[in-house]
Amino acid sequence: MLESLIEFDQQLLVDLNQMHNPFWDGFMIFVTHRLTWIPLYLTIIITLLWKYRWQGLLPIISLILLAVCTDLISSGFMKPFFARPRPCHEASLQDQLHLIIGCGGKFGFVSSHAANTFGLATFLILSFSKKHSWIWAFLPWAIIVSYSRIYLAKHYPGDIIFGALLGAVCAYIFWITYKKIVLKTDRFDTLKES
Repeated sequence: MLESLIEFDQQLLVDLNQMHNPFWDGFMIFVTHRLTWIPLYLTIIITLLWKYRWQGLLPIISLILLAVCTDLISSGFMKPFFARPRPCHEASLQDQLHLIIGCGGKFGFVSSHAANTFGLATFLILSFSKKHSWIWAFLPWAIIVSYSRIYLAKHYPGDIIFGALLGAVCAYIFWITYKKIVLKTDRFDTLKES
């Protein structure tokens, strides 16, 4: 059963990775680069501080701790524990993959990009979507960033799915903990906008 899932994951990667063109190559390289999103992260921090003043520090700290947590679990624990090579390191797939940029680290299960982006998106949606419907835009953002990893043959689809689940679960735990401990309430929206 596990071998069948692994074969399906590999074939799905090959099929998805073969759908490429020069425009999407450049776009996916841009999307996948971690530095690309620094302006977005700074905008989140500035917006939270502007709207909620000092109370905005609490969700900012939660988001930073969440990112550290998802990254440590995905890169520090899961990748070395499962030791599943990235597709670009898999010799049997080399002639079937469209490789645009370098391969990166040796192991790929689970995707840190997926864990981090889905963690951030989930936390923001749980925290602020009742007041700000535009927060839902973080979900397609997380999907696009995560898909870029398949497009670039850095991860199998399974790496992305389980990375996204890891990020969402961690975000939910952080959100519940934040509500219970920091705000001592069941409602996150007790933060008052300035």
